[in-house]
Amino acid sequence: MTRRIVIANQKGGVGKTTTVMNLGAALAEQNQRVLLIDLDAQGGLSASLGVDVYAVRRSVYSLLTYDSISLARVIVPVGETLALAPASIDLAAAEMTLGITNEAAMRLRRALDRSRIPFDFVLIDTPPGLGVLTANGLVAAEELLIPVQCQYLAMRGVRALLETVERIQQRLNPALRLLGILGTMYRPDSIHAQEVIREIRSVFPDKTFRSLIYDSPVFAEAPVAVQSVLQYAPNDPAAQAYRALAQEIAYERRPERTLAPGLVVR
Repeated sequence: MTRRIVIANQKGGVGKTTTVMNLGAALAEQNQRVLLIDLDAQGGLSASLGVDVYAVRRSVYSLLTYDSISLARVIVPVGETLALAPASIDLAAAEMTLGITNEAAMRLRRALDRSRIPFDFVLIDTPPGLGVLTANGLVAAEELLIPVQCQYLAMRGVRALLETVERIQQRLNPALRLLGILGTMYRPDSIHAQEVIREIRSVFPDKTFRSLIYDSPVFAEAPVAVQSVLQYAPNDPAAQAYRALAQEIAYERRPERTLAPGLVVR
């Protein structure tokens, strides 16, 4: 059974795209069949995998706007067991083209439901903000992974996202579950970062990943080489952290029946 995981946080710069790319690479390294979906008009995930969002002919935007376009006509192989549904510059106009309606938020889910391509995991990258593209990711997935930069203000932003998730659950996707909170850009020598992780774990005791993504220069260097961190620096602690996260998700963590009460950061 395919597991659909959306990686979302309305705040930018917290490691959403980095997590989608490197978690996907780590799962593929474990012989899982993985599809990455780029819902961000900036196309950072697509560019990091060597796809030009200004030149791509068919993209996620095609899936969102045309029922006749199948997933098979959009995806690009980027590894032996890894594929990408790329973004395009057209996604920038999605809010106006699709509108802000319940029907518009269902477009990606319907495209995935009508696909017969077998994947073990679908990882969905979302843009900053809580607009129609992020809504499509939340409606299409069954599991939500929230990357949180190890800074106090970044943690507080989780509240708005979880409130949106609750509305999505009630109106459009009751199957959506919180898979976990992932600490990113962690600096072990920073007392502030340690305090933030302790606070996250106190608020989300059963929903915080053991794995922490350390702050590392390889995250900036690897996309320039059009590689994941696992390819670019396979022995770096950053690569090891994503391998540990993939192990945790694939073999240990399963979403529970509901978002437990009290999960909103206050």
